[in-house]
Amino acid sequence: VVYEQEGVFIHSSCGKNDDQDSLIAGILRVIEKENEVVVDWRPLDETLDTSNILCAGKDSSSVVEWTQTPKEKCSRGADRPSSYEAEWDMVTTVSFKKKPHSNGDATAHANGESKWSFLFSLTDLKSIKQNKEGMGWSYLVFCLKDDVKLPALHFHRGDSKPLIKCLEKHIALSESPHDERVLLVKTQKSLSQSFENLFDETSYGLLQKWKKDPYIVTMGKFSKVTNYIVGSLRSSDPSNQRRPPSEMADFFNDTIPGLKINQQEEPGFEVITRIDLGKQPEVSRREPVSAEEWAKNMDSEGRILDVDYIKQLIFKGGLCHTLRKEAWKFLLGYFPWNSTKEERVNLQKRKTDEYFRMKLQWKSVSEEQEKRNSRLRDYRSLIEKDVNRTDRTNKFYEGEDNPGLILLHDILMTYCMYDFDLGYVQGMSDLLSPVLYVMENEVDAFWCFVSYMDQMHQNFEEQMQGMKTQLIQLSHLLRLLDSGFCSYLESQDSGYLYFCFRWLLIRFKREFSFQDILRLWEVMWTELPCQNFHLLLCCAILESEKQQIMDKHYGFNEILKHINELSMKIDVEYILCKAEAISMQMMNCKELPQTVSEILGIENSSVTPDSDTGEDESAAELSCPTSLYQSVSTPVVAANGTRDGAQQTAETQSLTPA
Repeated sequence: VVYEQEGVFIHSSCGKNDDQDSLIAGILRVIEKENEVVVDWRPLDETLDTSNILCAGKDSSSVVEWTQTPKEKCSRGADRPSSYEAEWDMVTTVSFKKKPHSNGDATAHANGESKWSFLFSLTDLKSIKQNKEGMGWSYLVFCLKDDVKLPALHFHRGDSKPLIKCLEKHIALSESPHDERVLLVKTQKSLSQSFENLFDETSYGLLQKWKKDPYIVTMGKFSKVTNYIVGSLRSSDPSNQRRPPSEMADFFNDTIPGLKINQQEEPGFEVITRIDLGKQPEVSRREPVSAEEWAKNMDSEGRILDVDYIKQLIFKGGLCHTLRKEAWKFLLGYFPWNSTKEERVNLQKRKTDEYFRMKLQWKSVSEEQEKRNSRLRDYRSLIEKDVNRTDRTNKFYEGEDNPGLILLHDILMTYCMYDFDLGYVQGMSDLLSPVLYVMENEVDAFWCFVSYMDQMHQNFEEQMQGMKTQLIQLSHLLRLLDSGFCSYLESQDSGYLYFCFRWLLIRFKREFSFQDILRLWEVMWTELPCQNFHLLLCCAILESEKQQIMDKHYGFNEILKHINELSMKIDVEYILCKAEAISMQMMNCKELPQTVSEILGIENSSVTPDSDTGEDESAAELSCPTSLYQSVSTPVVAANGTRDGAQQTAETQSLTPA
């Protein structure tokens, strides 16, 4: 609750203020629910009963009807548990039930008592009308979209200015040029008019959030977006509602400016060779590295004897859990591989002092200071929200007043002091959670997280350059692996690969079970067998799903929904095998395109140059990839040794100026 005011009345009978029965006293609140902000007014005698919340109904003539909200829907808006599934549930505030035209008066319930409670989301607010100063007690009228007006709220105790000030923290208000008493809610102008008309207001509210902050929306179930898209496009009258999926693809592309992937032929280049990648080899994995194997590879001073060997073992099998607390510090770069045990002890002492000095910085900020530091307030608010819904089903974080949650919060706040420019962006708690779970120590977890964020920093920067680059690189790799599948995705306006956004942003954290993520991350941290192995993991997942997507002729919406529903259903060992097989397939290729070689960090004298103008041209081509390849069918054997059901294709990426 960010605002609460008692003594806010509804006058149910205008002109009869002497009749006490016509004054309905209530409490007005502004409530933050996950990432949704709602305004809630209810009579005093109903404040403890969420089943009595009423929602405004409306039809095209804007005739208001007050209808009882189903109890199960209202309870969801009150005390629903925080979870990733519920994170992007829209607060249902206005029903669209048709009502015969009437004089607009509120209808009474069967019991004869007038029920006036209402609750609405700020995404549904169009304007606020105020009375002039000096004209009796202050009152407000909320007007929702489609001109639905809620009952006037009269402030008998104090005025409405604190409420307006509170609302302005969440929405932009401006005075109407036609009536100084009316405050208009500013709408985002960056979306195209065609897209504004594509969805109803509820769907549009969610997609506005995607445009404003794709990181936050991505953290929710992507199916929430998909459901709104499908619901909008598959109405009872498709002829009136359906729009080309390309409009939605353009919308997602507009969200990440500069991301242009393989959608149209780029003039100025021509294909000069074709590349046969050959078959994918069979790959097997071994048991996790044991404590005995780890100890055997360490000398008497605690120094790792053969770093490459131990990394290879971890890549092929991962680590047994008892080793992770020590080995992750090496993998993440907190401990140097060539350090002795004594050097590591001294390092931890220095890092402990450094950590608590930074922690003291935000701990010692007074409330008065924080009032004048909006960025710190914003960081703290977002961290507190995210901590309360991060891995709460894991025993390490479940329950109230859990010490794990306190450590999660404190580490993230301290990171804001470490890197105040970046601060906190939603999704970072997902990266910290497994690290803290393994370390079970605040200081060690912090410095391991710092090292991890050094790798992931560009993912969370405002310009999203890291995300752009990875999506472009993924497009290159997938096209080389299977140009036919890429062409199919493009034909369904899915060539931008935006459905991989969450995979890349938080390194598959929401796609695998918690224990599988521990295995996946430690394998990736070995940086074997090549650079950007996580992109080959994406390729492995997509190639595994290719046959179903193409055989069932999935379109834009179905692809998005299908990929999202893979969450928690992917076999981590199978995908690791398949990704490794793809890496071997590419590294064994004698004519690997130079761009792909650079993405994977493969030094091969036999790579095919992308152009005859050297590195500058290849760098320019990387930043603006296009559909430059033609394909020749080549059978591919999957990582498990079985022939893929759909014939694979290999293609070229060897280019020269036309």
